[in-house]
Amino acid sequence: MYPAAFDYHAPKNVKEALGLLGKLKDDAKIVAGGHSLIPMMKLRLAQPKHLIDLQKVPGLSGIKADGKALAIGAMTTHWEIESSSTVKSKLPVLAEVASVIGDPAVRNKGTIGGSLAHADPAADMPPVMLVLDATFALQSKGGKRSVPARKFFKGPFTTALKPNELLVEIQLPAPPKGAGTAYASFEQAASGYALAGAAVLIAVAKGMITRADLAFTGLADAPFLAPAAAKLVGTQGGSDLIAQVTSLAVAGVEANDDIHANADYRKHIAAVAARRALTEALARAK
Repeated sequence: MYPAAFDYHAPKNVKEALGLLGKLKDDAKIVAGGHSLIPMMKLRLAQPKHLIDLQKVPGLSGIKADGKALAIGAMTTHWEIESSSTVKSKLPVLAEVASVIGDPAVRNKGTIGGSLAHADPAADMPPVMLVLDATFALQSKGGKRSVPARKFFKGPFTTALKPNELLVEIQLPAPPKGAGTAYASFEQAASGYALAGAAVLIAVAKGMITRADLAFTGLADAPFLAPAAAKLVGTQGGSDLIAQVTSLAVAGVEANDDIHANADYRKHIAAVAARRALTEALARAK
């Protein structure tokens, strides 16, 4: 199918892009890599009157290390994250997740900021942002503000971004000493999106778990942290306890039900993904 008619804008800098957003507001959509928005436009699920392309805007990509923390520009591609030695050494789970997004064409063109701002409820990266406790830098003509990832995702394709704002940077704090991270998912074969996926961060000190974060994608209308993971804190983990936690984590969730997987099946595979990710993260933490 063909998208509905729209006006195309290619700003040359951030100021110009923000000016367009301030003027066009809800009538405009930002396109970064285009691999999320363009298919929706072809299906006419999205029909913006104006498209603002950030490809020619400098200063929005790159990976910077500040001590043990990382800052990633919103226009940084999945491939750049997947192949970055800095990411692999500091937050390897980011490189691992980037490597399973879509296919090589998507990873070479798609951007981390575009994916996060698009907020597809089945995207791989959002739950990782939750467990890593990332912060998103949002910029408008009035200045910048910071929004924690844990307050950013509001619902399917809905975020804390205002119509006049750009997501310009993802800021990732250093994980606790002795932390292990992991991501596991079951993907829909044709699209590569997660039917259900789980991201985990576990920190261990003196043989005991001191922090446990578990987040899901694909399971519900938005990525979310599972409070049940807190039951691991103060323990040594173990397969029985992990199985108990994963069962509790999906219990009571209003799971998505569609042509790819019904709600019960989604809960089942989400629990399996969570168990795998928790087990792997604990092994890495040790």
